[in-house]
Amino acid sequence: MNTRTLTTALACLAAVTLVGCDPAAPDPKPAATAETEPATEAPAATPTKEEEKADEKEEPVQSKAVSDFVGMGLQSAQDTAQKEGFYALKSHDSAGRGRMQAFDRNWKVCSQNIAAGRTIPTDTVLDFGSVKLDEECPAADAKTPDAADGKMPSLVGKSVKVARGALDSGTSITITDARQGRMVLMESNWQVCTQSPAPGAALNGQPVEFTAVKFEEECP
Repeated sequence: MNTRTLTTALACLAAVTLVGCDPAAPDPKPAATAETEPATEAPAATPTKEEEKADEKEEPVQSKAVSDFVGMGLQSAQDTAQKEGFYALKSHDSAGRGRMQAFDRNWKVCSQNIAAGRTIPTDTVLDFGSVKLDEECPAADAKTPDAADGKMPSLVGKSVKVARGALDSGTSITITDARQGRMVLMESNWQVCTQSPAPGAALNGQPVEFTAVKFEEECP
């Protein structure tokens, strides 16, 4: 018997004989245990956005009384409204010229859509009607014309911007300076002097023509 076989036989005799041992068989491999291969834990499921929203408690919207903003500068009115909790703010041109309030400090408040003293939720939209600082507030906001009934509205005296907006977006429009042949670039600064078709005419997709001058000028 060689040395390797003798050593293996002695090891088998010393081991507990629950199973048979073959001296000529190769050394058995150790059984896998929990220590050699630890169990992998499944990652926690990430909550969906819908689940997160469901877990969030919505805070009730507060209600507050609206201040009187008429006569204030537009920027000051907006700042004051925000301090009082109103953040949904809009403004428009009370003169009906369709101008944008690009620099709020150059405008003043003429009207507000919610009467002063009325208690409303703070997420209500506040809309300030305004004109430039050197202009007089109109008695009421100018109404915006439209051609919803399929007829040409009366647009003389309106700004060219408002006149264009009153018509279908696909309408072909020609605008001519009634005095000097200038180009009409800033349409909110020009007023309509004449129009064709006349007010009340049926609109069937025909071209529209306007003559116009600047608002500080008189129509010829």
